[in-house]
Amino acid sequence: MPEALDFAAVVLLGVLVGTAELVSRYRDAPRAALYNRPAGLYIALNGAGSALALALIHAFGWTFGATASAVRPTQVLVAGIGAMASFRTSLFTVRAGGTDVGVGPASFLQIFLAAADREVDRVRARSRSDLAGRLMDGLDYRKASIGLVAYCLPLMQNVAGDDEGKLRKSVDFLNQDSVDEAVKVRILGLLLMNVVGPEVLAGAVETLRDKLKTAQPEKAKAKEAS
Repeated sequence: MPEALDFAAVVLLGVLVGTAELVSRYRDAPRAALYNRPAGLYIALNGAGSALALALIHAFGWTFGATASAVRPTQVLVAGIGAMASFRTSLFTVRAGGTDVGVGPASFLQIFLAAADREVDRVRARSRSDLAGRLMDGLDYRKASIGLVAYCLPLMQNVAGDDEGKLRKSVDFLNQDSVDEAVKVRILGLLLMNVVGPEVLAGAVETLRDKLKTAQPEKAKAKEAS
């Protein structure tokens, strides 16, 4: 029974690391990163790697200098943390086509991580497009690029400086682009979603919509009044 608990603990450690790694890549919808087969396999591999490490530790009787009651927790921690580290290392590097390619457990794990990324991207792309179109429809790009960015960032209390800097840099590039402003305003929505998430963006747009609407031509105003 104690041995089964040890294996359960190291598998949980591996699963938590794999889950955290996937969730961190999709901050606007972290749960979506987990609901696909490649992601499940990636998480399972992390758990299996930790269990295999503990089995080897038991087989060779490694105690890592611990004695008495400290042996079991030490073995569990070393198995969990050691497997995580070894799965993310490369034994050597090969240069192929001008690119350095790591060869080892990390490259094997990267295959499943890349597959999970592609799967999540495909699923999220359609819903993100629909949401950005719905939220940003009718907004003036020039007003939104100034007011909406300035409003959304302070709403969040823990936006990293790097994330804020990347957002502002992307908006600066977007300002200089020759793309139609109706498209630009949707791209702006996607950029903001990446940093603050869809719920915060929706709340900000709802609050500021009247201030950010595209100005109507005088003829259209007169027609509406009549």
